Amino acid sequence: MALWDRIKESAQTMQAQLEAKKNDLKSGAFRDASMAMCALVAAADGTIDPAERQRVAYLIANNEVLQNFLAEDLQRRFNDHLNKLTADFELGKVSVLQEVAKARKKPAEARAVIQLGIVIGGADGDFDTTERAVVREACYALNLPPHEFDL
Repeated sequence: MALWDRIKESAQTMQAQLEAKKNDLKSGAFRDASMAMCALVAAADGTIDPAERQRVAYLIANNEVLQNFLAEDLQRRFNDHLNKLTADFELGKVSVLQEVAKARKKPAEARAVIQLGIVIGGADGDFDTTERAVVREACYALNLPPHEFDL
């Protein structure tokens, strides 16, 4: 199986698992951690262009699991995290990972945040090494083993 197909299949599997848990993912900690994760993946290479920002914003607004929250609120949180990351990536990453870590109290939510990061990272068909690296860092922040997610 080609790499492209594996990435696409993995993202689809993660999305299906998230949708199955949708009713359990309504807390503020999950909302905040998931937007932090989306921003982290979007800015994984240290920069984010307007097209990438729009693509991720579209995915956030249309993701079935995130329908539990107001799209405008999610967008604001996502943009706030992106602004931190684009102003100073390393310093912003520390702040954003602290936000991600807030979901660690509930293992199902913590896993869902990682799965959402994988879905966002794989949405363009290229879950690249920088995206994998930040998702792996988020695993550590959430006390989850990266190998559980094939990272």
